[in-house]
Amino acid sequence: MEGNIVLAMADLKINQKKVQIEMARNSMNPYALCSKAGISYTSYRRIMKEGGCKLATLGKLASALNVDVTAIIQ
Repeated sequence: MEGNIVLAMADLKINQKKVQIEMARNSMNPYALCSKAGISYTSYRRIMKEGGCKLATLGKLASALNVDVTAIIQ
């Protein structure tokens, strides 16, 4: 059972286009998103490039965009 949970969490990838769409809906640029989410711009760039991050960071980004986490993952 634990293996399935780890696999499911590893499969959560942020969809860059979905994040950008939500940023546009909220009239935000990347710097504003980082500020509201409490993450560094360097972290944001890495997340957008690689698609992965910690679950807490995923939650922070979704909260800053006023969306459910499922709205910004692939």
